[in-house]
Amino acid sequence: MGLVKKPVKGMKDILPKEMQIRDYVINIIKETYAAFGFTSIETPCVEHIENLTSKQGGDNEKLIYKIMKRGEKLNLEAAQTENDLSDSGLRYDLTVPLVRFYSNNMNSLPSPFKALQIGSVWRADQPQRGRYRQFSQCDIDIFGEPSNLAEIELILATTTTLGKLGFEEFEIRINERRILKAMAAYSGFPEESYEKVFIILDKMDKIGFQGVEQELLESGFAKENVEKYLGLFCEMEKQENGLAFLAEKIGSYLEQEVYQNLQEIIESVSETKTAKFQVVFDPTLVRGMSYYTGTIFEISIPQFGASCGGGGRYDKMVGKFTGADTPACGFSIGFERIILLLMEQGFEIPSQKKKIAFLIEKGISGENLCKVIKEAQNTRASGEQVLVVRMNKNKKFQKEQLIQEGYTEFKEFYKNA
Repeated sequence: MGLVKKPVKGMKDILPKEMQIRDYVINIIKETYAAFGFTSIETPCVEHIENLTSKQGGDNEKLIYKIMKRGEKLNLEAAQTENDLSDSGLRYDLTVPLVRFYSNNMNSLPSPFKALQIGSVWRADQPQRGRYRQFSQCDIDIFGEPSNLAEIELILATTTTLGKLGFEEFEIRINERRILKAMAAYSGFPEESYEKVFIILDKMDKIGFQGVEQELLESGFAKENVEKYLGLFCEMEKQENGLAFLAEKIGSYLEQEVYQNLQEIIESVSETKTAKFQVVFDPTLVRGMSYYTGTIFEISIPQFGASCGGGGRYDKMVGKFTGADTPACGFSIGFERIILLLMEQGFEIPSQKKKIAFLIEKGISGENLCKVIKEAQNTRASGEQVLVVRMNKNKKFQKEQLIQEGYTEFKEFYKNA
């Protein structure tokens, strides 16, 4: 079997032009999140298989790249199930490893703890535009803050970052898991069926209102329950303040503080934001992860047509490791999709250092070569970026390639000069 030049399906090589933009975006992210008090941490890319399969990651648990046991632990003959062969896997997101990290190190961390984590994750998913099998995630999370100050800070930090990258007129869609449950209870769905209802509701943007209605009915739910449920969405669309209307309509099923908490987040973010965006209450927003316990939110950028990040509150997750629940809330920016949009827009890094190419004729060596390198060193010391390369036979084509890489100035050195 011959060697293969192309990367594995769903993974990609990153060329210099994109890498420069990725590095720039990461710097903006780190700089902005640091201004909000977030500190960088790192977790291993390999995680215990029991943590990855703890029924907290939704459909992502079906997409794990599992790692086989090694050495004496691997007994192929005695293995009866897949679990007998694997004891670890590549992380499918950054939240599960982060919660394990916090649970293991909480006595050494401040409270509240504001974490920033950037790293690769892996999912055996079907590749498509903006979706890969290996991709970078960028998460900020706050542990130990029970109030909605956590949500407000997370949304402001994330949207400030997007604003610095030039994004405008996007939306932060926001909802509450307890509102989802209250709507289902009001409509008469049995409690054990809530998650099934939410999974169908989550398809609203793909199959539409009628598609959701049909799927609910086909799933065996009573027609009167389905009509009552979907009627809430229809009535909300007619209201100026859908959240206030809903809170009054299903008041006996929803604690007033849940409505007030969400309303305060929307108002506080809207009043103090620095980027150009809208916070929109979206009662159809579900988020697939089963670990969410309260507020949930997503980034919607019109140019992409799908979610470009999201997060929410997950107050019960730390307790699965420690036995004691800890308030926790996080927001993941859609790093790969942001990069894709910037690349498609022809994004240029602002106020980039001047890029100068020193082209040296092949016969230059010894003392003359040292003079050229010394000049390059002095130019670098003044803050410019200098590439020192040998001159090709086809100098015109060489310059054209360098121009594509952002070089704007050329200096040529010849042995007889």
